[in-house]
Amino acid sequence: KSMLFLGFLLVFLGLALPGTQGKRISRCEMVRILRRNGFEGFEGTTVADWMCLVKHESDYNTKAYNNNGPSRDYGIFQINSKYWCDDGRTAGSKNACHISCSKLQDDNIDDDIQCAKKIAREAHGLSPWYGWKNNCRGRNLSSYVRGC
Repeated sequence: KSMLFLGFLLVFLGLALPGTQGKRISRCEMVRILRRNGFEGFEGTTVADWMCLVKHESDYNTKAYNNNGPSRDYGIFQINSKYWCDDGRTAGSKNACHISCSKLQDDNIDDDIQCAKKIAREAHGLSPWYGWKNNCRGRNLSSYVRGC
């Protein structure tokens, strides 16, 4: 009897707790999202630039997280807690996007998009993202949008 109860409890907890994996947005769905939200030509960038950035920063995972020591990066665009969001842990956080970092890790990426665009607007491009600088800048990125 207790094993049956334990089994039900585990199934219930598995359904009730949010997954730690996060939602992995497919490549072509991400292309559609970026196009729909005006990323083509935004601050001199292309959707292919943003696709390469998202691939190398988070691998299209909405719950992506990276600890950089004194600060952390959150969500599909890997937005940093020192400047752009508040995680309640990063000393001297500027929180320029006026958002909790945890909101950048849910499956609704509308607020992530607004913050990423603010970052790109202030930087006049994608240079704040090392994933883009190291893997995308100056390269042919057509494969990131091909077939979409």
